[in-house]
Amino acid sequence: MPFIDWLKIVVLGIIEGITEWLPISSTGHMILFDAFVPLPLEPAFKEMFLVVIQLAAILAVILVFFTKLNPFSPSKTKIERKNTWDTWFKIIIGCLPAAIIGLPLDDFMEKHFFNYFVVALMLILYGILFIVIENRHDPKKETIHSFPELSYKTAFLIGCFQALALVPGTSRSGATILGALILGTSRYIATEFSFFLSVPVMLGASLLKVYKFGLNFTGLEIWIMIVGSVVAFIVSLLAVKFLLNYIKKNDFKPFGWYRIIVGIIVLIAFQFK
Repeated sequence: MPFIDWLKIVVLGIIEGITEWLPISSTGHMILFDAFVPLPLEPAFKEMFLVVIQLAAILAVILVFFTKLNPFSPSKTKIERKNTWDTWFKIIIGCLPAAIIGLPLDDFMEKHFFNYFVVALMLILYGILFIVIENRHDPKKETIHSFPELSYKTAFLIGCFQALALVPGTSRSGATILGALILGTSRYIATEFSFFLSVPVMLGASLLKVYKFGLNFTGLEIWIMIVGSVVAFIVSLLAVKFLLNYIKKNDFKPFGWYRIIVGIIVLIAFQFK
């Protein structure tokens, strides 16, 4: 395989690691990249490759939050272990809408909505929503600043927003964060809960796709997945930590403007292409 193709694989890993966690839609960026810098891979394997590097990105989140989400940690007190289990139950409740709605509709949505126009439209729409909601956001009206304050009802409703990400270009983290903000969480809790919800949802969806595709790979294909996965894992670690630090003192409006710009670029690019 030529060096330029290996470089494309590295770039895809970088794109996955950044866009999977920032609320800017990994799907939109993948489509835009593939339109102008296509990888010379067989379509079925290319889709499998994207699933595998997504799994690597999930592993990065698990590593970052391992202690916080580990109810068996010996360093935690009895109350802390109880709160960790409580957080896990809320994560499970929050994942139910995506599981109930997503599993039956996944193939249908991919077949009928996975196109540049829908992706561009969702990028722009949710970009506008981020700006509007942040302009109206008042920190004094936030009612949830910690996970013990997050009720099961609110966790479920945030999960309903996450299910909106079935539409390509929406961004799973973007929909979840917007929903959490609307429901009164702080920006930090909205971001963290979005990361927590990603673990079972994305892990389940990715493993299901791996099962559908099977595990028959050539030696070259295995190396392609290893390189892409390592890059996606490292970049995901940096992206998650960046967003958690960024959101302590900033809002999500820059991501909203960025989404609008990328959405317009997607529309223009495909019109001329």
